Amino acid sequence: MATGDAGGRFATRAAQTGNQLTGRLAEAAGPARQWLAAALQQAGQVDRAVYAAIASVDTPALDRPVRRLSRAADKSRLWLGTAAVLAVAGGPAGRRAAARGLVAVGVTSALVNLGAKSVYARRRPDRAGAGVPDQRQVTMPLSTSFPSGHSASAFAFANAVSRELPALALGLHLLAGAVAYSRVHTGVHYPGDTIIGAIIGASTAQAVSGLLDRHVPALRARP
Repeated sequence: MATGDAGGRFATRAAQTGNQLTGRLAEAAGPARQWLAAALQQAGQVDRAVYAAIASVDTPALDRPVRRLSRAADKSRLWLGTAAVLAVAGGPAGRRAAARGLVAVGVTSALVNLGAKSVYARRRPDRAGAGVPDQRQVTMPLSTSFPSGHSASAFAFANAVSRELPALALGLHLLAGAVAYSRVHTGVHYPGDTIIGAIIGASTAQAVSGLLDRHVPALRARP
């Protein structure tokens, strides 16, 4: 009962915060903006409901490994380590893939942290109000919540490396998806933050890969 009460209080506070943006849109004239405001409000409700549902499910077997995975991805350490392995053991193709992956991560990180996060200053979730278990939790970042930088970097790296080494595509994207989920499981992001982060990361990696193919022959992907 206590967990349910906490979840209810969390949902109320989160809904009030999310409604600020949609309320401003609804005040603007025009049916298109009114529809957009309603759509954003309803999407936010779904987003918060999924977050609360994940927080409420008891998963002791998952909590420790998911928390460790989330921490491993801090400051892109997971991707730096993976790039090092590829560069050492993967031959010329591995070195090209590692370089492409790190360039994509660098550009994506700058885009998210210096650009996207300033567009919509979404507050971080209230883990205590949602009842996220203590054993799941990692340090709550000081930055705003939207979008997820961890998810963006994960999918940027997976996408860029897969362009050079397609045999690794499935494994890397599954790992990227696990990192994105870990940010919700540990309570530091809403699901929508990670979804948009993944889209930004994958899209940025595609753009960066195209530029590298055209302008940096040494990193051009081989057929």
